[in-house]
Amino acid sequence: MTLVLVAAVALVDPDGRVLLAQRPAGKSMAGLWEFPGGKIEPGETPEAALIRELHEELGIDTWASCLAPLSFASHAYAAFHLLMPLFVCRKWQGQPHSREGQALKWVRPENLRDYPMPAADLPLIPVLRDWL
Repeated sequence: MTLVLVAAVALVDPDGRVLLAQRPAGKSMAGLWEFPGGKIEPGETPEAALIRELHEELGIDTWASCLAPLSFASHAYAAFHLLMPLFVCRKWQGQPHSREGQALKWVRPENLRDYPMPAADLPLIPVLRDWL
């Protein structure tokens, strides 16, 4: 089974809300909500992948020193096994906006379960709720 490495981040605004992005039509798991992030390229650290992905997908800039590792997901899907570290970020430059057509939503931690998410993301919700 192929191992897929993905980095994700819980962007937390001053009100304690977490940013979710909805997977657009045409992608696998379209319509599900997820934490922003993406695949880690060969030779790239998870932090570098998040800095790149946040700029590409949301038009914001952050720094490795602002990415705090919180937890990780390890989940076997039918076609691959996903390993995904989850970071928390409270400091960035710019206003997050959709650059790839995905819907965005700021969500209170206690309401994260109200949004359908990929199976790998679900165990991360209680960790985030407890931490925030």
